[in-house]
Amino acid sequence: MGLLTFSINITLDGCVDHREGIADDETHAWFTRLMDESGAMLWGRTTYEMMEAYWPAVARGEVAAPSALREWALKLEAKPKHVVSSTRSDFPWTNSHHLVGDLPMSVRTLKERTPSGVLVGSGKLATDLDRLGLIDEYTFLVHPMIAGHGPTLYQGGLASTRHLELMSVEPLSNGAVAMHFRRAA
Repeated sequence: MGLLTFSINITLDGCVDHREGIADDETHAWFTRLMDESGAMLWGRTTYEMMEAYWPAVARGEVAAPSALREWALKLEAKPKHVVSSTRSDFPWTNSHHLVGDLPMSVRTLKERTPSGVLVGSGKLATDLDRLGLIDEYTFLVHPMIAGHGPTLYQGGLASTRHLELMSVEPLSNGAVAMHFRRAA
């Protein structure tokens, strides 16, 4: 069974707004490596629609982009993308699939079918999955800035504290720090 890993950009004050953070070649190369190591992506509808609005055009060469962004876009195009949504059922982007049915059962089945693991990149969905005890690992790219606004990580709260085991820390030359945690037993 593959692991379900929550991965997201975050500022020092917990902001997970996609417009915050360092969006340079090094950051995109780091996320591309992370995506390469996983078998699939899992998003909520809002994240899917945000990604769908930009990355397919980059992959097709319709939007000028540096090589690191183009590489990310091409690999994202090929990667299976699973979407949780109760309001939308049509997901035309290449390799996109609607995850339907009981959420815990659907996610467990996806993990079983994806031995190389699944990356969750949606904050609200990750909070819901964490409440259900389904997240195995966390990879946060912590950016050296204070945003001073939200949305913030786990804004909706959890019923109890999550104790984590630090697996690795990787500083990037741009000042961001990649932190990989596993859920403690």
